[in-house]
Amino acid sequence: MSDMLPDPPERQALLSVRDLAVHIRTDAGLARILDGVSFDLPPGGTLGVVGESGCGKSTLLRAILGILPKGAMVPSGQVLFQGEDILRKPVRGRIGFIPQDPFRSLNPVFRAGDQLLEGMRRHAPGTRDDHRKKLISLFNAVQLPDAHNALDKYPHEFSGGQRQRLLIAAALACDPDLVVADEPTTALDVTTQREILALLRGLTAERNMALLFVTHDFGVLSAVCEDVAVLYAGRVAELGPTGNVLADPRHPYARMLLACHPDRATDLIGIPGTVPAATAQPPGCRFHPRCPIARPSCARSVPEAVRIFDGSRVACPFHADALPEVALV
Repeated sequence: MSDMLPDPPERQALLSVRDLAVHIRTDAGLARILDGVSFDLPPGGTLGVVGESGCGKSTLLRAILGILPKGAMVPSGQVLFQGEDILRKPVRGRIGFIPQDPFRSLNPVFRAGDQLLEGMRRHAPGTRDDHRKKLISLFNAVQLPDAHNALDKYPHEFSGGQRQRLLIAAALACDPDLVVADEPTTALDVTTQREILALLRGLTAERNMALLFVTHDFGVLSAVCEDVAVLYAGRVAELGPTGNVLADPRHPYARMLLACHPDRATDLIGIPGTVPAATAQPPGCRFHPRCPIARPSCARSVPEAVRIFDGSRVACPFHADALPEVALV
């Protein structure tokens, strides 16, 4: 069973992840990358996924996009997109993707237009001339300078921020209902990052697209996402409205992770310990070896998610509501 099953939605979710597990066999043993992940994303909604490196964020995106690595197994769960299980029948065109690194995501020896038009040729109706006109219109929408001539330029002729705008335009080219973004501002400077985030926020609202945004930065999260899922070692630790989670995180991991943000950190120590290897996950609550309020029972059973007063769900029986006198950070 999932450790974080959301309530039945009042309307059908655009994207519904249910009890998703992803395992990979390695020389070191079975790697349990994801284990019982569940959440809903409504049409036009924005959900951020945050957590340390090694918590399964990229694998979650790969499962949704239908590009899991060879040898990956899905022993349980579903990924429902518009009611269809896309684990069994991947979709193309209806989900846009914005990759992390704008410098490595475009082939330097081909013109930008040739690369972007290829995806439209496969998944969008219309002629090549129709596609060129639409891309130029999207370049204007994402505020790319000299939009009319951009198709004929090579990737090296664009700055980092301009390349990211190209990739955002490419993600929108087939009119998707959902855009998946994998830390798309990590490689950009602070000023450009702010511009890209404002652009994404405006485009998703204008086009009523849902956005699934993976990041390690709570500041970025607060600028874009209505809701947040805090992922730890392949499980959802806390899920709820972004404002509530940022103002008063309830899971010990969420609280300690937020305390590491530069605006809140009082030292450079961070969270003691490391994320466990996927081949050597601890029993029970996977955070208990690093948790300051862990009890013996935490190592014996997987915690069920509990709903708290603000609508969030927390997978910890000793969360901050239950132990208000315990300082977690």
